[in-house]
Amino acid sequence: MLPLLLLAVWLPAAGQKVPVLPVQYEELTSPQFVQAVKSSQATCIIPIGIMEKHGPHLPLGTDLIDARKIALTAAAREYAVVFPPYYFGQINEAKHQPGTVAYSHELVWNILQETCEELARNGMKKIILVNGHGGNNYLLRYFCQVQLERRHDYAVLLFAPAEDEAFTKKIAAMRKTQTGGHADETETAMMLSHRPELVHLDQANTQSGADQARLAELPFLFTGIWWYARFPNHYAGDGAPAQAELGRLLIEHEVEQLVKMIASVKADAKVLQFQQEFYNQAEQPLETRPE
Repeated sequence: MLPLLLLAVWLPAAGQKVPVLPVQYEELTSPQFVQAVKSSQATCIIPIGIMEKHGPHLPLGTDLIDARKIALTAAAREYAVVFPPYYFGQINEAKHQPGTVAYSHELVWNILQETCEELARNGMKKIILVNGHGGNNYLLRYFCQVQLERRHDYAVLLFAPAEDEAFTKKIAAMRKTQTGGHADETETAMMLSHRPELVHLDQANTQSGADQARLAELPFLFTGIWWYARFPNHYAGDGAPAQAELGRLLIEHEVEQLVKMIASVKADAKVLQFQQEFYNQAEQPLETRPE
């Protein structure tokens, strides 16, 4: 049986097996990389995490570890290249907690932009971002939108799992807690399902993950301090009741959707075509005609 993170690539015409290509970018040799670009149809995945406190019981790299697990598992089923561990993201709200690495917003933006440009220069024209960190939710959507600012010969695509009502109900029935959001029952269960040695369940109740609602009297606004006001311990929920089976289901659900996305992205030509059409028209807007 092939290792989990390796994929055998077949020549469709002759049916002959060619050397196994690693899924992980850093494990490819330079000649293998050339083949990997072809075999992946120029598709590379960047699983994005962060270094931050995850309650008193989970590792600092929880988001990175989980995002890579999902990406590597999916890429082993539908071949794509997975970029090395990437932990450059938005995490200013946790700077008060030990272990948090919060880079400047300029560096966070520039390193992601330049990473995409370097991947494209090396032939990876379809770049899939798989986000494992809630603090990146606004950042990554805006990053994708800003790619229209100037011409690129590559596309950045953000993995956006769809809501599944039946699956949501199944998970709700399995959960022992009803609140959460960070290092909670579900996130703890995910880590238990594939890296149980990194989970310290006996520590989960040593700090409070309750919502302290310290700005509840201020309606109709958003402010950057909202998370700290609600969850000063950088812990939202209760990880203690977590069980590995719940985590396995959550991870597999995302893997299944990501596999489908990878396959569709590899086969797609429209995104890059539409981008080029848009860039051309944006340079001569007065010549744009209705479709």
